[in-house]
Amino acid sequence: MLSKFFPHIKEKPLSERVKSRDAFIYLDRVMWSFGWTEPENKRWILPYKLWLAFVNIVVLILLPISISIEYLHRFKTFSAGEFLSSLEIGVNVYGSSFKSAFTLIGFKKRQEAKVLLDQLDKRCLSDKERSTVHRYVAMGNFFDILYHIFYSTFVVMNFPYFLLERRHAWRMYFPYIDSDEQFYISSIAECFLMTAAIYMELCTDVCPLISMLMARCHISLLKQRLRNLRSKPGRTEDEYLEELTECIRDHRLLLDYVDALRPVFSGTIFVQFLLIGTVLGLSMINLMFFSTFWTGVATCLFMFDVSMETFPFCYLCNMIIDDCQEMSNCLFQSDWTSADRRYKSTLVYFLHNLQQPITLTAGGVFPISMQTNLAMVKLAFSVVAVIKQFNLAERFQ
Repeated sequence: MLSKFFPHIKEKPLSERVKSRDAFIYLDRVMWSFGWTEPENKRWILPYKLWLAFVNIVVLILLPISISIEYLHRFKTFSAGEFLSSLEIGVNVYGSSFKSAFTLIGFKKRQEAKVLLDQLDKRCLSDKERSTVHRYVAMGNFFDILYHIFYSTFVVMNFPYFLLERRHAWRMYFPYIDSDEQFYISSIAECFLMTAAIYMELCTDVCPLISMLMARCHISLLKQRLRNLRSKPGRTEDEYLEELTECIRDHRLLLDYVDALRPVFSGTIFVQFLLIGTVLGLSMINLMFFSTFWTGVATCLFMFDVSMETFPFCYLCNMIIDDCQEMSNCLFQSDWTSADRRYKSTLVYFLHNLQQPITLTAGGVFPISMQTNLAMVKLAFSVVAVIKQFNLAERFQ
């Protein structure tokens, strides 16, 4: 059903030429709408840069400030549940601003990485290898649409309910607008701003996921090539050595690809690691003590979306670490025992490099893995435990 509206989430037949960079088609369109890429026609560079400045100043700078001013301006009008709902969103919005800034600054690095993907695609000559690329490209686009559905549902579930209740869903401050007397105008403005902020955050969350997904695609292809080394009889030792050398070049391209993206993702995941425990903790307190049925459902969805910001990416990083170990095993188990001395010495050098796993770190501090992700999530339970121990929730009720 979805493939009728989003054709790129369906695996293309081998009769169509598909590149690894096609996994970013839907993501690039959203980034283009925010001014995070470059216009195809150079004549539109100036208007496009002005649009970039306007949108990002409003969403990344003024929106967090607007939420903060509302706390100062009308703090006494907040109920405990409204304050926690606004605070968990506000903390996440501030983090989103930093994450979006890192993603925006990393545009050139992402373009360099796509060029490296093009070079890796040139090695995909057989139908089996091309089919693997087609499958991963479709998967990348599917993940983007899936995140759109999850993140958009949060807005769709919140906005109509609070509108019917004649309450503000996110409590933002707008100068020269009385949020009570001009309720519908301010509510619609809140909805537009929150939707833009959510889609910006979506870009920062989906970009690392798709990028490393395509890295894993080419790692799986390299594993298969390593298994097939010296499996074709009738070749000379020079041809076997050239085949091994090509695999070394592929591995070098993969390392360059990850190195190009490393500084971009390091900052975004670092910010998210710092925030996830606090945001989930506030959400759990709101859910346990102050939520109605409908706001509880919306809070659960928000918690799910926050978890999606790091969990899939960390899980994928763990899989890539395992793949690196498998690559070295594939090379060692290939038919190298009857090779000449040149081939064996090259294989030993390559085997040593393959045994170094491809890892990413968040801010150069935390290794990006499921272990780190779970350690950060545990902070949420610590926050809830402190609230329950001192009976703070009962005092606010």
